[in-house]
Amino acid sequence: MSDTLHFQVEGMSCGGCSSRLEKSLSEIPGVEAVKASHETGAVDVTLGAQTVPRSAIETVIEETGFDVVRG
Repeated sequence: MSDTLHFQVEGMSCGGCSSRLEKSLSEIPGVEAVKASHETGAVDVTLGAQTVPRSAIETVIEETGFDVVRG
């Protein structure tokens, strides 16, 4: 069973930004799929059977150069 986490992200201004974030997040063990959109500022991360903490995904988003919108 998979679970999809949704994030609002600031700082993605082009398709290259979306692609770079997708690549970074897809390297996390347990992540099955990533869909990032610079147009909406949304990122959906689909997890497989392995549990990945939300905080770990947020850390990778921030280390890639973007800001997670919290709240």
